[in-house]
Amino acid sequence: MAGTTTGTPSKTTAGAPSKTTTGTPSKTTTGAPTEVTQKHNKGGIGESTLRPDGTLKVTGEFAYSSDMWHEDMLWGQTLRSTVAHAEIVSIDTVEALKTPGVYAVLTYDDLPAEMKNYGLEIQDTPVLAHGKVRHHGEPVAIVAADHPETARRAAAKIVVEYKELPLITDEASATAPDAVLVHEGRDDHHIGHVPHPNIVHRQPIVRGDAEEAAKKADFVVKGEYTFGMQDQAFLGPESGLAIPAEDGGVDLYVATQWLHSDLGQIAPVLGLPEDKVRMTLSGVGGAFGGREDISMQIHACLLALRTGKPVKIVYNRFESFFGHVHRHPAKLYYEHGATKDGKLTHMKCKIVLDGGAYASASPAVVGNASSLSVGPYVIEDVDIEAIALYSNNPPCGAMRGFGAVQACFAYEAQMDKLADKVGMDRVEFRQLNAMSQGTLLPTGQPVDSPAPVAEILRRVKARPMPPERQWESSEGADVRALPGGLSNTTHGEGVVRGVGYAVGIKNVGFSEGFDDYSTAKVRMEVINGEPVATVHTAMAEVGQGGITVHAQIARTELGVQQVTIHPADTQVGSAGSTSASRQTYVTGGAVKNSCELVREKVLEIGRRKFGSYHPAWATAELVLEGGKVLTDGGEALADLGELLEGETVEVEAEWRHRPTVAFDLETGQGNGHVQYSFAAHRAVVEVDTELGLVKVVELATAQDVGKALNPLSVVGQIQGGTTQGLGVAVMEEIIVDPKTAKVRNPSFTDYLIPTILDTPTIPVDVLELADPNAPYGLRGMGEAPTLSSTPAVLAAIRNATGLELNRTPVRPEHLTGT
Repeated sequence: MAGTTTGTPSKTTAGAPSKTTTGTPSKTTTGAPTEVTQKHNKGGIGESTLRPDGTLKVTGEFAYSSDMWHEDMLWGQTLRSTVAHAEIVSIDTVEALKTPGVYAVLTYDDLPAEMKNYGLEIQDTPVLAHGKVRHHGEPVAIVAADHPETARRAAAKIVVEYKELPLITDEASATAPDAVLVHEGRDDHHIGHVPHPNIVHRQPIVRGDAEEAAKKADFVVKGEYTFGMQDQAFLGPESGLAIPAEDGGVDLYVATQWLHSDLGQIAPVLGLPEDKVRMTLSGVGGAFGGREDISMQIHACLLALRTGKPVKIVYNRFESFFGHVHRHPAKLYYEHGATKDGKLTHMKCKIVLDGGAYASASPAVVGNASSLSVGPYVIEDVDIEAIALYSNNPPCGAMRGFGAVQACFAYEAQMDKLADKVGMDRVEFRQLNAMSQGTLLPTGQPVDSPAPVAEILRRVKARPMPPERQWESSEGADVRALPGGLSNTTHGEGVVRGVGYAVGIKNVGFSEGFDDYSTAKVRMEVINGEPVATVHTAMAEVGQGGITVHAQIARTELGVQQVTIHPADTQVGSAGSTSASRQTYVTGGAVKNSCELVREKVLEIGRRKFGSYHPAWATAELVLEGGKVLTDGGEALADLGELLEGETVEVEAEWRHRPTVAFDLETGQGNGHVQYSFAAHRAVVEVDTELGLVKVVELATAQDVGKALNPLSVVGQIQGGTTQGLGVAVMEEIIVDPKTAKVRNPSFTDYLIPTILDTPTIPVDVLELADPNAPYGLRGMGEAPTLSSTPAVLAAIRNATGLELNRTPVRPEHLTGT
């Protein structure tokens, strides 16, 4: 039985594997072959080993960041702006400081360092508002007190006088010649040419001659699409605990997606060197991009250093909606053409993303939206422009799918329209124009690994349909399965079934020349007579199952059963962000690489100790398997426990995938991405056309994952991403009042997310077509299902109702005209 330790020992057993379809064999990029070691090390890659934290999470015993406690700690509270755009005339903290139990009240003027801003790519976000506020809910002051309620009451006593300013809320107001600037004095030379200071970033992509190609089109369709602002809606609120240290530094325990990125932003504003800010990952209750940016980290550290006491900050749900970025809402304008035999001739589009008050990840989101705006199709002539705006709406940044989600919603609606114009089956039209291995993308980059777009479409179409429900004739039928059935609103009157299809393309990893690497420290030693491997990375485990995969890789490469996963912290090199579907690829690749280096050192020890006893030590290909050193013919040469007795082998090494380059800022040409993943969906819905209610009956999906390192986790990721796509299709949207730029629904009462009652059956068909450039041939796969699930649901609703429906989410009034 394989063991994985993450603090306390935990045994794991193999679960039932998901259904997979195996393609070409995996090939590794780091030297030594691994095929022979993948077969006999129990709990290795390819098995559905259970997660060591799984039981604790489902029983409620897992310690999340919000559960942390220190006997002498204070509680932090943030005062946030009540208006979206205003000058700060004055801040009066006197009454707050008089409150019994209050230890500190800090504003911008109290910040200790010259650096007072932070940001992922552009340092434009103030730690505390200075001079003006730019969005509703911006932090203005922070309080530390001996009780959370005392801190809350003290913050409420802070008096801020505002002088409101004109609002920037959309493209028209942002780019008008006389528009108010969200950020005055912008220096744009580091982000490329933009036509207006209220544009964060612009990326055109031009290939061929779209205007000339349009003349060859027998059919042309145009569409304008609106994508709503989605929230990551993780269940664990932003939280952390900062503890001042004797050396003048601070220890921060926090739920985040990228420890080292946080560190690089936190230390300068504290006025401390990075080695004085020690960060440890605490239990993360979901992320989906919402924890890539700083939330409470700096505030907790500032209060801890000012008071000399530990400070804990935990957001409530209301504050959480203001404490993290959201998915960019978008306007998308598309034109496609096709010949009468169904071949695509050209595509023109403009994508306008609202980035809100601060840049966050908007430049990278623009790069993804533009470069993936064509979808998984062959179109030689394109004219593309994507921009992100500064506005006074809530800041937007990373969320699962990262720009490709918005584009997929639009181009898949276009594919349905164009197929109907041509008179072709919608799936066959897509298959006719589907890209494959070798296709050149609009950026000029070739797709150099399997791209089974036509095949995954075939699979979802070929899957048996869920049975029709005969409501009127079925005695005792369960009306709870009807749209709105739990409210007993219908017994089947006006309920119509619809079917829709969609397919999407998502890049994997950080792009456009970013130095995307990860670090892994691996140690191998004998404990109580048994060989044990310890894996130490800074990877943020946010629920994706990375710690499970790291243990599987160590068992596979080192032939051990017991693996200890060291808590993630900044005492080891960066692992990059848990985002962009990159962690299994990049940090998994780093763990594999470090394990291989450890394996070579172990074999060197064996050659030194036992080489004189058997010539195979010098002549044979050796592997570590089942706790032994074996020849490639299966002959055992030594027991690992005996070989390593008195020895410890440790390696810390960085690992990088192949490099990328930035897209040209005029033409968009360049090999900007590392890898691509593809997913297709078929949605079956039932719509009550009288009440405007939708029930998604089934969301079948097919996806190529390259190699399923843990098939059970792979299926879970696909089903989770599919459900998030369903949410934005029919219910999820942050509502921002266009007149005030204030958020109207910052709660789980008013911001709706799918529950188990809304989530349909999600059958999954997994393909394993190895990418020859990736570790084990794997393909990052966590984001792709979020792309195509949304347009598939919309297509099914259109099919049921005959309505155009060019926005998300679809609400009852869109279906009934009320």
